[in-house]
Amino acid sequence: MTPLQAPRDEIRLLLAFVSKNEASDLHLKVGLPPFIRIGGQLRHLDVHPLPSSEYIMEMMAEIMPKSRLEEYKELGSADFAVLAESGDRFRVNAFRSDGQMHAALRRVQHIIPDFAELQLPSVYEETIGKTHDGLIIVSGVTGSGKSSTLAAMLDHINTHQNMHVITIEDPIEFRFQSKKSIISQREIGIDVPNYAHALRYVVRQDPDCILIGELRDKETILAAIQAAETGHLVLASMHCSDAEQSFSRILEFFPQEEHAFIRSSLANSLRAIMCQRLVKGANEGERFPATEVLLNNSLVKERILNSQDDDIPAILNVCHDEGMRNFTYSLCELVNAGAISKEVAIEYAPHREALISLLKGIDTAGAGLVSRV
Repeated sequence: MTPLQAPRDEIRLLLAFVSKNEASDLHLKVGLPPFIRIGGQLRHLDVHPLPSSEYIMEMMAEIMPKSRLEEYKELGSADFAVLAESGDRFRVNAFRSDGQMHAALRRVQHIIPDFAELQLPSVYEETIGKTHDGLIIVSGVTGSGKSSTLAAMLDHINTHQNMHVITIEDPIEFRFQSKKSIISQREIGIDVPNYAHALRYVVRQDPDCILIGELRDKETILAAIQAAETGHLVLASMHCSDAEQSFSRILEFFPQEEHAFIRSSLANSLRAIMCQRLVKGANEGERFPATEVLLNNSLVKERILNSQDDDIPAILNVCHDEGMRNFTYSLCELVNAGAISKEVAIEYAPHREALISLLKGIDTAGAGLVSRV
């Protein structure tokens, strides 16, 4: 078992180890050795346990902006990003647990990925290539690759379009160099105090495209919708598991009497909801994205206006030729390609019977909707 170094040296060694072994996460908890996540699996390192909260705090002090240290002391948690010597960026959350400091660090590769590297279906690139205004939401649970997908979208814009792009992120994960577009990246807590303040003034900064790191409250969601309605392209992420839940999540932030207004605004401004989750590959250490994509056509617009969100699953199947897809279809596609096993697909499937039927070549998911259209 390897002894620990001084805190400032130990954190540097750990970040280098994570990058070298292509781990996705590093976890630091008092009384336990450091843990890393590789291929979705947690593994502890063969080093001594972290001895105290003070030791972890000294590790964090080496990489944490001073403003975020004050935030941690006041609120019990703080988010920030750090650029390691390897060139990888790490998204860090330091948090208080039972009075002690713990930390979770997620590695974000410094090379901006493209859609092929992320193994995303062609509808992602096609949609961002032809969309110049409105709202595109990338949705998924924590660790599903939302930030990487948004980075790929933004890089596509930067490569192919002349736009002024303003990002509002907490924290900044990928650093962009302007190509065809001008890109201004603003970080919460460093460049601007919060999302609400940044969005209050963003339209005065003459943006063509606005990237919002996360739709996390009423003010942020309303600002995103309003910007999309006034001719801006808005890209944003949301913590939801599927397209139908994304609508429910948005409406949860607003009182019932405002739902009709929000639905009308979404019907006009929404361009796509793209959901994803990472599933274990057939080979150890591999992970592949299962995806669900809802595009706003006339049928979707009608269902949004009439509060018929429960029709979304069937719409995804009926409109497959337009590029829409659901998780069941995506998992079936991954199994047929040999990327994941049938057992893993069934484990992750939202509707196991539907997946089993689709694997057998039977598809009835949209039948009920067809009869009503």
